[in-house]
Amino acid sequence: MSTPTSTVPAAAVGTDHWYLATAPIVRALVHLCVPMAAALIVSALYNVINAGFIGALHDTSLLAAVTLGSPLLVLVMAVGGVFGTGGGALISRLLGAAEREPAQAGQIKHVASFAVWGAVVVGAVLGAAGMLLRAPLVRLLGADAAAAHATSAYATVLLAFVPVLAAAFCLEQLVRAEGAARQVMIGLVTSTVANVVLDVVFILVLGWGVGGAALAVGLANVVTVAYFATWLARHSAHISLAPRWFTLAPAVLRPVFGVGVGELVQSAFMIVTALVLNNLAAAYGDGPLAAMGVAVRIAQVPEFVLMGITLGVLPLLAYTYGRGDRQRLMSALRTSAIAVGAFGIVFSTAVLVFREQVFAAFVADRSVLAIGVTFLTAQLVAMLANGFSGLITSLFQATGRALAATTMSATHGLLFIPVVLLGKLWFGLSGIVWALTVTEFAVLVVGVGLWLATRHAISRGLDQGSADRAAHVLEPTGT
Repeated sequence: MSTPTSTVPAAAVGTDHWYLATAPIVRALVHLCVPMAAALIVSALYNVINAGFIGALHDTSLLAAVTLGSPLLVLVMAVGGVFGTGGGALISRLLGAAEREPAQAGQIKHVASFAVWGAVVVGAVLGAAGMLLRAPLVRLLGADAAAAHATSAYATVLLAFVPVLAAAFCLEQLVRAEGAARQVMIGLVTSTVANVVLDVVFILVLGWGVGGAALAVGLANVVTVAYFATWLARHSAHISLAPRWFTLAPAVLRPVFGVGVGELVQSAFMIVTALVLNNLAAAYGDGPLAAMGVAVRIAQVPEFVLMGITLGVLPLLAYTYGRGDRQRLMSALRTSAIAVGAFGIVFSTAVLVFREQVFAAFVADRSVLAIGVTFLTAQLVAMLANGFSGLITSLFQATGRALAATTMSATHGLLFIPVVLLGKLWFGLSGIVWALTVTEFAVLVVGVGLWLATRHAISRGLDQGSADRAAHVLEPTGT
């Protein structure tokens, strides 16, 4: 049976826990999702500003080095995501389970300590390995002779900060797990502001080039780690980052890695997808490549809003699942789906109606404009499918369905490469343009199928004891 939402007073669970436990669903979603979307948009704006600082040095090899080094940041985020996403989802489930069985709250310290220190240790190992293999790594990133030195300088500094970067991303997920979305936004915005200030000092004042840009990223993430760690120490009643709580108990490792590995797989395929798409589009000349770049930038804002919804709702879904509150879980899922669909359709319709005016703000070349409108249309349709797929993935992560979540992440990469290659073979540039859209809808179909296959198991999980729900690990049958 589901727990009535009125049985948990706000005072008993704290302000942020109140949003997870008893706040009206719409108000809870606004609290959790709007700050998340805002933080993502601010981060995207920083990427543009950072490129501007490097571009001010008027050396294309430096700008190329930052672009070539970006996969390293994606990889580090993936490492932090393995521990942070898996640990955060488990913490939210344990918080919900603790309402019925208070003893479950004692496990949260072990999960948090394992997640943070696990991210730091793995980050240190990867950073050291990258340092030892720096020359082949630079070649693997695609640096030519002109950009090799700058790329090596950028990668060297980033590799030195890998443990910090992984810890920062992990801590972000742990703070979100408590429903403290506003604090996550403050931490990320503070980090972005610090990064911009340090960029000015290191790049424009001291002239340290890409090494200064990488150093700014590293030190800004030190600020992030300090902010999140301090906030958790002062305000969290359950999370502790003390090493003495570190554990390798299977009850912690299995659910954390079960969900977290899906994040690693997704990040790996994101890198592969971007590389394949860029290389195929470049074969048709600078026009299509420029058009694709502009279309991606226009679609970024609504994509981040939808990501804010799908990522922001995850702690709420996990909390209500751990608590066994079927009604609140379904209400949160239904309201989130309506928000994804409504925003995606309204924004896409508005942009498509004024597509020429919107695109003309970025590029004046009419030939690029014509191609760009097609790219933009495909990107917006893909965005809508991706929003629903992201919501389904969040449900699987929140309920501990590790195999289903990982399958969703892997399906994208496994399908995209054959789809884009066949699209290019059969339809030329149009096939490349629509390949991502076809892939996203195929992933959505797979996600719906997995949801239908697992919904009875999720329902049974809601009826089980709190401990079973909170520490749920996917059975070998995949249900």
